[in-house]
Amino acid sequence: MIEPRLGHPNLGLGVGLRTVHYNYILEKNPKVDWFEIISENYMDSGGRPGYLLDQISERYPIVMHGVSMSIGSSDELNFDYLRKLKKLAERCGALWVSDHLCWTGVAGLNGHDLLPMPLTENSLKYVVDRIRVVQDCLERPLVLENPSTYVTFTKSTMPEWEFIARMAEDADCGLLLDVNNVYVSSFNHNFDPVEYLEAVPHERVVQYHLAGHTNLGTHIIDTHDGHVIDPVWELYRLAHQLTGGVSTLLEWDAQIPGFPVVHAEVLKARRYMSLDEGQDDSSTTESPDGVGLDVAQIRSHSPLVENGKVTVPHPAAFVVAEAE
Repeated sequence: MIEPRLGHPNLGLGVGLRTVHYNYILEKNPKVDWFEIISENYMDSGGRPGYLLDQISERYPIVMHGVSMSIGSSDELNFDYLRKLKKLAERCGALWVSDHLCWTGVAGLNGHDLLPMPLTENSLKYVVDRIRVVQDCLERPLVLENPSTYVTFTKSTMPEWEFIARMAEDADCGLLLDVNNVYVSSFNHNFDPVEYLEAVPHERVVQYHLAGHTNLGTHIIDTHDGHVIDPVWELYRLAHQLTGGVSTLLEWDAQIPGFPVVHAEVLKARRYMSLDEGQDDSSTTESPDGVGLDVAQIRSHSPLVENGKVTVPHPAAFVVAEAE
């Protein structure tokens, strides 16, 4: 098995901490392995949110996941934000701090969305330099997630997986591999999700995300409001095989059911963990019914791929909407 990036342990199967589950967690002490918090929910919050986080962090490992670092923005880095982020990490004993490869605003305005970057040599150098500054400020490696995207830039010169691989190596940072986002973006932009998973530097993957999404026919929206679909689970199986397995978390952010339902969803991951202790054969992976699947078969099981080729047409709306 490949050791997790940066020496971080494999925490097992975790759940995103949401306010609707506070009482259940504190009363029942469920046997969840770890929790991920949204950093911004606690950075400027004292009182009850901070009090409850203190209690939960005493019982469970905590990882921080941000949505406002805006690492790809043309605005200057917000050092006040980074100081608060560092202080929160120290308070809750966060094992690592993550955010997204994106920008969230410009000219001091926050768009409250995870917006895609142009994938060029210049933007790669730019974001690598900013990651190094952030890591120096936080005094710890940063972990960045691949976002789900709905438009692309016509001036991009490389696929996202190449950009992310080079970024991680050049900035010496970790990766949060969101398997659902790979699926969503592959559908929206007509690329092979297996090629994406095979191309990222597996030794730098610290964590996985899984989530549900909404398929609107011509495109998919990353809504985090339901169960993980079977093709995403199959991609997770491949990701687990390629990396040797790292901490896995389920996100459920809308129409949130009771905690047992959310926890049960991430526990399904056990069925897709194909590498047993001591197994080193990376050529095949085993399905829940015991049938071996190689990479070609995983591709063929995807609704996106037929006879080795991606078949979902690129939605016309996205062709028109590509940014200059």
